[in-house]
Amino acid sequence: MNQDLTLLNAAALQQVYAQGLTDPVAVTHAHLVRIAQRNPALQAFVHVCEDLALQQAQASAQRWAHGQPLGPLDGVTMALKDNVDVVGMPCTAGTAAYAQRMPTQDAPIYQRLRDAGMVLLGKLNMHEAALGATTDNPVYGRCMNPLREGFTPGGSSGGSAAALADHLCTIAVGTDTMGSVRIPAAYCGVMGMIPTRTRMAMDGIVPLSPTLDVAGPLARSGHDLAQAMACLLGISRPPAAQGGAWRGLRVGILPQTSEVEMAPAVQQAWQATQQRLQSQGAQVQTVRWPDWSPSRHRLHALLMSEWEGAQYWLNALGPELPGLSAGLQKMLRYGARLGPEKRQASQAAIDGLRAQAGALLMGIDALLLPTTPHTSFAHTEAAPASQADWACLANMLGAPALSFPCPTDGLPVSCQLLAAPGQDERLLALACALDTFWD
Repeated sequence: MNQDLTLLNAAALQQVYAQGLTDPVAVTHAHLVRIAQRNPALQAFVHVCEDLALQQAQASAQRWAHGQPLGPLDGVTMALKDNVDVVGMPCTAGTAAYAQRMPTQDAPIYQRLRDAGMVLLGKLNMHEAALGATTDNPVYGRCMNPLREGFTPGGSSGGSAAALADHLCTIAVGTDTMGSVRIPAAYCGVMGMIPTRTRMAMDGIVPLSPTLDVAGPLARSGHDLAQAMACLLGISRPPAAQGGAWRGLRVGILPQTSEVEMAPAVQQAWQATQQRLQSQGAQVQTVRWPDWSPSRHRLHALLMSEWEGAQYWLNALGPELPGLSAGLQKMLRYGARLGPEKRQASQAAIDGLRAQAGALLMGIDALLLPTTPHTSFAHTEAAPASQADWACLANMLGAPALSFPCPTDGLPVSCQLLAAPGQDERLLALACALDTFWD
């Protein structure tokens, strides 16, 4: 094939493999060449496992040659955020403290993707210890947004979104505590999804906040996203796009969304998405949830992250927190000093939202929210405090959420659909339908 193989998504790769037009070895080699060319400036990969990738690609090529692929992801390239354990390579969690940490077992989420025949290219840059949203990493480099020089890809899964948007891999995996999959996806113009918290095995992933943490895939198409998520959740037959997927869909809009100041492009995208949903036959309606306050609950989630993060890192490293930056040490020590009243207040606020969510979401199929209040910004600018005001709602509810890019003239903007816990399959079907949503 004369086409740039790194431009093909998973669905296209499945077709060309089946037709014998190329094979996973050629595709993997093309990605490795692009990583070598692009990563020095992008700083998306922190570890490239060329030998393992070519070994896995050769095994996949043999399966395709014999007409026995393991499934639709066989031979598709992937990369993992560097807080996911893989035997044989360091898992740093973005810290100097873990620079030499070598896991002895593979994380279950990697096992599932590997067993589906996917080809691992390496590990991806992240915000230090996953506590932050810029991926300006003091140890492994300032990760860049490939769409605008000098701008952040978001975080903490910034390397995942940057690598994917720049075609260094076909599928990426990140983790999300307050939006850390969906915020980078929004800034880099790709799709991201987190599942129901209780459906995702988080073993073998360096934690930040066990109350809020969840892992999820990023992809450049809804079909690819649905296939990857189905694999991670053990769904044997992922939903496919169906005609009229939006017809009759009950979509809720929360009035408090407008309490957060949003950039004009985000406001326009949110309104355009509502109008497009209605034109596709969805029922867009206002729903009342007076107890939800975007900024107040984001602060509760942040306190939970700092408190539980402090518990983990103090236990792992001791009171001096060696190998962590001064800024991260300060945040963790603040979390460690939180009195029981503040901890209990944050826990009660999160528990309260979860208790109310069932009744609220019973009358609708999904909530529609912008993903972030603004677009990506320069690394030299301070991160806006409101970045996660909307994104962290799904984490607090333990609910699945799907972020997707919206048409715009400038830097990417994004909206997200949030469904009730357990309704992952519904979002997978909508992910597939999003591939033609804006046509």
